[in-house]
Amino acid sequence: MSQNRKYFPGISPRAWEHPADTAAIQSLEKIPAFKELIKFFLKFTSDKSLRLLYLANGVRVTEKQYPRVHKLVIEASKILDMEEVPETFVVYSPVMNATTLGVNTPIITLNSAIVSSLTDDELLGVIGHEIGHIKSGHVLYKTLMWLLVNFSTQLMPLPIAQLAIFPVVAALREWDRKSELSADRAELLVVQDPDVSYRTLMKLAGGNNIGEMDINQFLEQAAEYEGSGDAIDGVHKLLNVMWQTHPFPVIRLPEIKSWVDSGAYNKIYEGNYPHQKPEDDDLWKIWQKAGDSYKADMNKSNDPLVKGLNEVSKMFEKLGKNGSDLLSGIFNNGNDD
Repeated sequence: MSQNRKYFPGISPRAWEHPADTAAIQSLEKIPAFKELIKFFLKFTSDKSLRLLYLANGVRVTEKQYPRVHKLVIEASKILDMEEVPETFVVYSPVMNATTLGVNTPIITLNSAIVSSLTDDELLGVIGHEIGHIKSGHVLYKTLMWLLVNFSTQLMPLPIAQLAIFPVVAALREWDRKSELSADRAELLVVQDPDVSYRTLMKLAGGNNIGEMDINQFLEQAAEYEGSGDAIDGVHKLLNVMWQTHPFPVIRLPEIKSWVDSGAYNKIYEGNYPHQKPEDDDLWKIWQKAGDSYKADMNKSNDPLVKGLNEVSKMFEKLGKNGSDLLSGIFNNGNDD
């Protein structure tokens, strides 16, 4: 593992937040009674209860338990200027994944499969990914979604009640996937080697045999996924991803590569990044940038379904303009008389 990584003192999460993440969270917060829902479900858990769950069902990372992981957690925290090193647990699971949950004191959990499958550099990046979630304030919403998904059947057994929260769960899922794009950027800032980030995503897609994979072939695969098929295929892709916690690797890898190619990553790496001053944030500009990002992504997409939606949107824009011009002409003619 490299010992010469740069640290980013005072770095603000705005440095790595993906505009689509910001846009999705703004949409989420517009859901009626969303804040009340948060308060209601958080009555059923706490940082203490979550910690007890992992104390009972995982291995706490310390200098003497998983010391390799312990060193990586400390290193990732220092790089992203995380004041309090998050408590971390390793839990048994054959699925390569990591999560962060909590209300005020987040806990990182690493599945045993991801600990045993990744190199030190790759695992450092994954831990940086989770710290990115913490610093971006994602954890409260992730905890809410975890509660909704895991306990809604017990807390609200009536089908009509479960149906009522379906839109909230779907919206949380959509935001959750967008938040992963932000955390992928934080991961790269920690590991400071794009090839490591690419390799990790390829392992998540195809397993440990990285020697059997090729980055250029994988990018071609990603391009084929994005642009192939017809509108019906687009619907299938939408349905396939709807209940996923993460965007598919063929989406994430081109996204992070695009960020690198744009020069934005290198700019931060060289020390040009926003510092942690939330009071200086111009929220209107952030929201506007987020909306512009969604529109740009829609316009550049090769997905047939998205192209069709774009054409419909343009048609309605044209109809609206023509209708406005018609009404203006009518009223102007009336005024001339």
